[in-house]
Amino acid sequence: MENILKKWVTTLLLLVGFCSQQAQAQAVKPLKGTWINLPYQDVRNKYMNPAHVDYRTPEFWKTKIGEYAEMGLSYVVIMAVADQQKSFYPSKFMPPAYPEGQQSPVEAIMEAADQHGMHVFMSCGWAINQDDNIRDPMIKKIQLQIMKETADLFSRHKSFFGWYLPVEDSMEPILPDQAIEAANSLAESARNLTPKAKIMISPYGICHADIDNPMFAAQIKKLKVDIIAYQDEIGCVREPLPMPRMKANFKKLGQIHQDTDIQFWSNVESFTWEREDNSRESALIPTAFPRYLSQIVGATMAGAEQVISFSVYGILDKATTDMPIGQPIESAQAYLDFMEWKAGKGRWPLLEQTFKGDVAHTAVGAKVKYLTKPATAYGKGNLSDSRLGQEDDRQPTWVGFEDGKMEVVIDLKKTTTVNSLAARFLHYRPKDIALPSVVSFYASMDGKTYRRVKAVAMTASKNDRHDCWIDIAAVNGIQINARYIKVLADQDTGCLILCDEVLVNPKW
Repeated sequence: MENILKKWVTTLLLLVGFCSQQAQAQAVKPLKGTWINLPYQDVRNKYMNPAHVDYRTPEFWKTKIGEYAEMGLSYVVIMAVADQQKSFYPSKFMPPAYPEGQQSPVEAIMEAADQHGMHVFMSCGWAINQDDNIRDPMIKKIQLQIMKETADLFSRHKSFFGWYLPVEDSMEPILPDQAIEAANSLAESARNLTPKAKIMISPYGICHADIDNPMFAAQIKKLKVDIIAYQDEIGCVREPLPMPRMKANFKKLGQIHQDTDIQFWSNVESFTWEREDNSRESALIPTAFPRYLSQIVGATMAGAEQVISFSVYGILDKATTDMPIGQPIESAQAYLDFMEWKAGKGRWPLLEQTFKGDVAHTAVGAKVKYLTKPATAYGKGNLSDSRLGQEDDRQPTWVGFEDGKMEVVIDLKKTTTVNSLAARFLHYRPKDIALPSVVSFYASMDGKTYRRVKAVAMTASKNDRHDCWIDIAAVNGIQINARYIKVLADQDTGCLILCDEVLVNPKW
């Protein structure tokens, strides 16, 4: 009996360990869709709809849809098919917003999506412009006219997947009844016209929503839509350091949706701001890819069924495209980083794993000797406890070093075969916290004589006026024996360096 009990306990422990490993190994959802912007609205679209490109031509849209298919995207969400009472499709009650005699942008998008096997969410806006009052009966009447016309024209396309209802409203503190009524009314009309089409909305306000209030979930359950793609609001910077709250709130959303028939999707914001945040006089530009990756991982861990984005269009742009849009250089770099991550190359797989949770490695519990003294305000962390921080310098996991220099030694206690090394850092320019310019790794058997293993250059995106992100310096395939590992990080601007962990042979 005692042996049976021991076997049962052993089996249980193995199962618990297996389940824990499975949670850590949860596959990150690939980015599967983008909003596309047909009209130029204001300065926010400076790079999305730039003056040097005629984004009304069919050639432009067929090129871009083909590029998004190459990136692995499946969903295209049309933000609006009309603006200022001019249409981007052949309308019977509005004049065209494109040259007469030319194929319309929406027709070109649908044809290209058909060709590439993509799914299009059609818009029924804007009745007037981006400031449509969804409570105005005249606005609703025009939205229904647009819906009827676009259904008649495009619902037979194999790429026609559903409707994006441009009835975005705030969920702060809970979604108001008027927003629910507006969405449900349009959804009913859409189902009458296209019974098999999926209906999606993308509300905002999660940052300050009262998600723990039972009324919040009750309002969600009143919606008669198929998909809610919540704006994660990281790009909008609803608070100075929004990532930890977003991830916590998205987990709550995932739990709420388990009790509904509505699919939980994430609308991951890819952008930051060229000047002031949340201003129509400030252009949308690419965020640093590590921030974007952390958002994608956060949505995955919260249980989002699909991850789509406002926006790939005009933010990540193919480096070799014949029709470039987006911020020069930075949009191409964002594309290259995305494609490298998608291919599982470079530092991205390890950085992705660290966003899922704490990472086991050989140096956990090792003694850390500080050759540069940590800053008083950032001296409570431990660089070898496997506890990883989030995008918030106030968390005690971060160890800070002043004057742009960090030098530490990790004592592994015995001679160890080292295959890989890494160190994680925080970047947050508003508080003069910056990534190191160079991180050098050294190895020693006796703690006295060191030889350099490798130096890793780190480059921070110049688009860092508002954003906080985490990046990693990593070295793989080194095959050395050592007891002591020295990490020397230098930063040429004299800002603070914040590090939360030195990883030796990290496991992922």
